[in-house]
Amino acid sequence: MSIAKAATKATPYVFVGPAMLLLIAFGVLPLLVALVVSFTDMDISGLANWSNIGFAGTANYERLFADPDFGQAFGNTVFFALIGVPSVVIVSLAVALLLARSNSRFFRALRAFYFIPAITGIVAIALVWGYLYNTQFGLFNWLLSLVGLPPVQWLSDPLLAKFSVAFVAIWRGTGLNIIIFLAALQGVPKEYREAAALDGAGSWRTTWSVVIPLLRFAILFVTVTTVIAWLQFFDEPFVLTDGGPLGATTSMSIFLYKEGFRLNQFGYASAGSVVLFIVIALVTALQLRSRRADVEY
Repeated sequence: MSIAKAATKATPYVFVGPAMLLLIAFGVLPLLVALVVSFTDMDISGLANWSNIGFAGTANYERLFADPDFGQAFGNTVFFALIGVPSVVIVSLAVALLLARSNSRFFRALRAFYFIPAITGIVAIALVWGYLYNTQFGLFNWLLSLVGLPPVQWLSDPLLAKFSVAFVAIWRGTGLNIIIFLAALQGVPKEYREAAALDGAGSWRTTWSVVIPLLRFAILFVTVTTVIAWLQFFDEPFVLTDGGPLGATTSMSIFLYKEGFRLNQFGYASAGSVVLFIVIALVTALQLRSRRADVEY
């Protein structure tokens, strides 16, 4: 009997164990290694011979905060997050609410259609959008020419390139979040909507006062994950502009990639990755802490 009880108690750990091992191996340990390396002057020579690695103390962090390129990358990341996070959350929620109004085959096909960008490779997406943004032969400038407007430097103008890259990321990021909101909408009891209708509430009033408050956990989840994704913004600016022009689309992740894998300054890049981790952790903690107390409906 005791063996059966022991097996019962061990069952949850058996299921959780593999996930915890993966988390430790690919999450915790790399973070600890980056923390240690950030206090060294490690470069490409240090990989070949560990004796070439010297202790640098806080020199990497001092250099990091004095580096104008890092300051620009940090500002770009904040800009992208301020533009992208509200856009992704609002657009995803709005589209999900519209798709949930019907369960016909057409709307089910639309759900699959909106999800396609989330499962399409970023290289393929960047190739298509690169042609759309092309100054001479792109579709967007061709449409502008039809109404007599001059061509636009979508990816060459520093300010416009920010919005062009952010727009691609917003378009790509809405698909998965739409599915999440649709799943959450399935859990909204019909009784609440029917009660609101009996009280004379219209469709818009019911959505705003009944449905959206019941989606608070889904909205929180999507917001937190979207903020984390945009603070780690990398794919779209990397493949579309490589951080240009003039560093206008260089995010913190691209800055760390260039410093670490192109310039081989692993200690310096590790210090930047630790700073980025702290920023993400603080922002996430503030989001979770600011969540209102649970409300029973």
